[in-house]
Amino acid sequence: MRSAGLFDLQVNGFAGVDFNSDEVDADRLDHALEAMLATGATSCLPTLITAPPGVLAARFAALDRAVARSKLGPVMVPGYHLEGPFLNSSDGYAGCHPANAMAAPEISMIERLARSLSRPILLVTIAPELPGSEDFISAMCSAGRVIAIGHSAADVATISRAAQAGARLSTHLGNGLPQTLHKVDNPLMAQLAEDRLSASLIVDGIHLPPHALKVMLRVKGLERSILVSDAVSAAATEPGLYPFAGMVVEHASDGSVRLPGSHYLAGSALTLDGAVRNLVKWSLATPEQAVQMASYNPRNLMRLAFRTFSITNEVGQVTWSPELRPLEVSVGPVGRTFPATTHRGSSATDG
Repeated sequence: MRSAGLFDLQVNGFAGVDFNSDEVDADRLDHALEAMLATGATSCLPTLITAPPGVLAARFAALDRAVARSKLGPVMVPGYHLEGPFLNSSDGYAGCHPANAMAAPEISMIERLARSLSRPILLVTIAPELPGSEDFISAMCSAGRVIAIGHSAADVATISRAAQAGARLSTHLGNGLPQTLHKVDNPLMAQLAEDRLSASLIVDGIHLPPHALKVMLRVKGLERSILVSDAVSAAATEPGLYPFAGMVVEHASDGSVRLPGSHYLAGSALTLDGAVRNLVKWSLATPEQAVQMASYNPRNLMRLAFRTFSITNEVGQVTWSPELRPLEVSVGPVGRTFPATTHRGSSATDG
């Protein structure tokens, strides 16, 4: 099977490299992107999470400099995803994000962060119950950015207003939530019911079990479902301790990534080709459908943003083995061939 290259909208790091570090450089970024190519990903939005404004600015500056000076960044990285700091700081909703750095949405903060970047902030995840969210969403959408909802306690009415203002995505739907919620009046149900929202899904069997994914896919349908990795530096690595946004996270033998000694998940060790294989293995999609959710669907979501910021996204091409492992990957002038027997560090949850 041949397909378009995969596009990961949410990747915090990869192959031992933390994108949320002010020490990331061109060589480290190329190492991470080379490892992503081996998983069929030809495009990604490096994702920065919640941090104080000065820290975010330093991290964006280092990341943007690394992308500009790297060999693969200019062809694989069209822009960035900012997940936070405009999130719900309550226990369970905040997840591993530092709650003390969270704040109400601020248009001027995005403008300050973006001003000196060579690539735009294309996607911003917020909790729309925070004060000023509707004006923020409208302003961001008018500027061409895509707004997503995540780490949010928003009710049905608030979700509806956010969608009316222009929000178009639920970030890692089913996660960034407390373990115990009202049985029907809760943010998960509210976002599932909002037809204007697509949903990004972490298909590792840890963030969402297969039966929950089955329900979400039935509700959102093929066209509004998007596979993401939410990978951190622990992705495509062996179990152990890895850096993530000033924290240390533990990649366990079961494939999970958590703060040591905590029940909180801290991103994932999933690779996007592993997510494709999992959907097919669990009989939730055909190979063609699973690949669509990881390639065409995210690009379709970002289409207006690409046009607004005059971005030509290199789609690339992947040739797959019968076991759905990338054999040949190309994007722009870059081409790679991989042995069919090579195992490239997909998570332990990848069958």
